[in-house]
Amino acid sequence: MAKLKTAEVLALTSKSLEALEGHIFDLLTVSKPVSVSAALNLLKVLSKLSPLLGNLIEFNTVEFLNDRPEFKGLGNWKRQDPGFPDAIFEGDIVPQPGLEIKAWFPLATEITARFRDSQSHFAENNTSAAILAWLPDQLIYGKPYILDVCIVSGLSVAKARDDHYHNPPDYLVIEPLDTTARTRNLQQTNTAGYKWQGIATDFVKAKRIVEGWGKDGRQYKPTPEYQAKLMTLMGKFPYRLDTNFSKIDRIVHPEIEAFKTQVLSKKIYGKTLGEWTKLFNGKDQVLAASTMKERLDIKEEDVDLRVIKTSGPRSDSK
Repeated sequence: MAKLKTAEVLALTSKSLEALEGHIFDLLTVSKPVSVSAALNLLKVLSKLSPLLGNLIEFNTVEFLNDRPEFKGLGNWKRQDPGFPDAIFEGDIVPQPGLEIKAWFPLATEITARFRDSQSHFAENNTSAAILAWLPDQLIYGKPYILDVCIVSGLSVAKARDDHYHNPPDYLVIEPLDTTARTRNLQQTNTAGYKWQGIATDFVKAKRIVEGWGKDGRQYKPTPEYQAKLMTLMGKFPYRLDTNFSKIDRIVHPEIEAFKTQVLSKKIYGKTLGEWTKLFNGKDQVLAASTMKERLDIKEEDVDLRVIKTSGPRSDSK
């Protein structure tokens, strides 16, 4: 068999992951609610299961890839925990292909997974990012299945994130320290975002400093020289760590934005997923209950839906 290049392995991986669409993972089964009241309660906790199921899906995706015939004789995908990226392809291929896997539960309010890894770790463009949208196979109960898949260049995601957030002196993206001498579990690969917290007069001073960096001074660079300039700002003025930094839903990556629209437009049980999400996260539980009763064949005997409280379920966005 002819030796493949890194880009060819990543292309094979993308094709294999696309075959996951409609695939059911026999990992855990959420039982059908016995009533609409039980369904409403299930909705309140279902998103809390999504981190657990998301991790199980990520692990099993590696096993799925290793079962694909196109990789026989080439090598094997290996999960890294901890480590970057999530999976690496072990074989005689340089640079080594990598895969970052993010699971998305679309009934939550947004893609809450984060993409923090520094651009520096994508310099060879040998790592793809895969977003796997999943649901229970009966919308709110059943086994998890893959609704749709998005595969993009990891470098493109990191660059989109940094270009979207970085806006000195108001917002700074800071690279991780050089920790290559540490053991793998202590190495840092994640960037961080810092938001301005100073007073207006100091902001004017900070703007002058940034203007002194030249016409490209606001363009993000992961280089030590540029990072030194950012650290100078942080040393002179107050900033706070932004805990929402790097959420995939907020980085405005064109392909990911198109993927989100595509997923939320899919029709399931007579409604688009976006409509179901709005219904489940709204305040009108009477409407949610009656819709589930009609569309999902969830029954409840001798219950007046008007007495159901109208404080709607919320998705866990953490």
